[in-house]
Amino acid sequence: MILVNPPTLANPMGQFSHAAIVPDNARIAFVSGQVGVDNDGRTAAPDCYGQTRQAFANLRAVVEHLGATPDDIVKMFTLVCGPDSFAEFARARTEVFADWFPDAAYPAHSAAVVAALASPELLVEIEAIVAVPQ
Repeated sequence: MILVNPPTLANPMGQFSHAAIVPDNARIAFVSGQVGVDNDGRTAAPDCYGQTRQAFANLRAVVEHLGATPDDIVKMFTLVCGPDSFAEFARARTEVFADWFPDAAYPAHSAAVVAALASPELLVEIEAIVAVPQ
């Protein structure tokens, strides 16, 4: 993975890189949005922090099933329900990223605050583009 942060731009405002390039020896996988539900399909927590932790665990399970690791994530896109939930999302993301990216080499990542997701109990959804090694 080639991460790009041009010196002509301000540093990213969070835990992400401005761009990421998929290496030639990889296939691209588009991972559907993962939400905070457990293996039985039940909401893992009533709050955004707990759901974010579960959504990242679910994302990691998909990435590893593809034969990749978090280092192979090119880009993430996150939807967080309601502006009050973003701080909880950010706290969980910081904890997960400390484990996934200990050298602070973060993939590209965008996030948006929305009014609602597909089910009323869901507070976060995280999708990813992954460079799966061939």
